[in-house]
Amino acid sequence: MGIEQKAGNLGVVTARLEDVINWSRTNSMWPMLFGLACCAIEMMAAQAANYDMSRFGMELMRASPRQSDLMIVAGRVSRKMAPVLRQLYDQMPSPKWVIAMGDCASCGGVFNNYAVVQGVDEIVPVDVYVAGCPPRPEGLIHGVMTLHEKIKQEKLKTWA
Repeated sequence: MGIEQKAGNLGVVTARLEDVINWSRTNSMWPMLFGLACCAIEMMAAQAANYDMSRFGMELMRASPRQSDLMIVAGRVSRKMAPVLRQLYDQMPSPKWVIAMGDCASCGGVFNNYAVVQGVDEIVPVDVYVAGCPPRPEGLIHGVMTLHEKIKQEKLKTWA
């Protein structure tokens, strides 16, 4: 069954270019692995068969920043790891998004000391925060869906 049968006698299907581009961006995100602590286990669980993030177009987690457009920072970021995080973010192609997963990535969590960054937003701009210690896979999926809603509202001139 082709588009002709679904569209009926309309003959032409129209859509705004922004809507088509944002639809393709939300349904073909390639997240980058950046698991630093216990939140990484929950991130892996969200990718496994029970929760299956591949239904959102995230078939596999990329290890290369040049092939990914979504960075999921899962866990605490130490001061020593912060320059590496920024370098990986800078190597990602635009447009790029960041999800801070867990309390440690969002605000430092229980690690209120000199060695842990008190929120990954000191290093890279964060689009969505996922709360919890560690957050459940459902929380990460909700964060991804929240990011999808944010991307659907973006304008083309933002990235031009």
